[in-house]
Amino acid sequence: MKNGRRLLPALGIAMLLSLAIVTAAQNDVMGALKFRTTNKSEKSAGVWIDGKYVGYVSELRGYDKVSLLPGMHDIVVRQAGYLDYEQKINVQPATKITIRFALKKDPRAEYAKNPAELKLNVTPPEAGVFLDGAFAGYGQEFQGVGRAMLVRPGMHQIKFVLPGFEDYETQVNLVAKKKSEVKVSLVPASRVQPGAAQ
Repeated sequence: MKNGRRLLPALGIAMLLSLAIVTAAQNDVMGALKFRTTNKSEKSAGVWIDGKYVGYVSELRGYDKVSLLPGMHDIVVRQAGYLDYEQKINVQPATKITIRFALKKDPRAEYAKNPAELKLNVTPPEAGVFLDGAFAGYGQEFQGVGRAMLVRPGMHQIKFVLPGFEDYETQVNLVAKKKSEVKVSLVPASRVQPGAAQ
């Protein structure tokens, strides 16, 4: 029994040591990104890496937020009313890259004269919000006192997206100068897809 008691702590230490080695090896391979800007509109802009939405700029400000495998990656930053910012980056192993960007106003952007007001109540609040397929911001921007999305009246498709959660999509019929609200709680994505081998 005494030998068994000595063996357990030794196994625990060996497991922690192997985990530290694996983590160090991953850090030697992965590159890291950080986004930097000063404009308030840019801080709430959405970020896509290789065609996938990963979050908004303010939540991706530290190097510990975005890790990428070495190689070429497409970065796109989007915000309603602005032109997309696009950049290709070549990530090297164990390097840190800061992406500084500035968005330019979209001269083609149109705003409704008698908009409807759409309030959101979304959990988690950092979920990306898409209106008619275009990025509109993130949930927290449009919930709470004095916060709402001003939208052209009529039928609209609204979609909520957040990595690690199932997408949620619905339609809203908005009336000019009237307030509407959409409440949604995103469901965590299942780790094993139905029918997948375990």
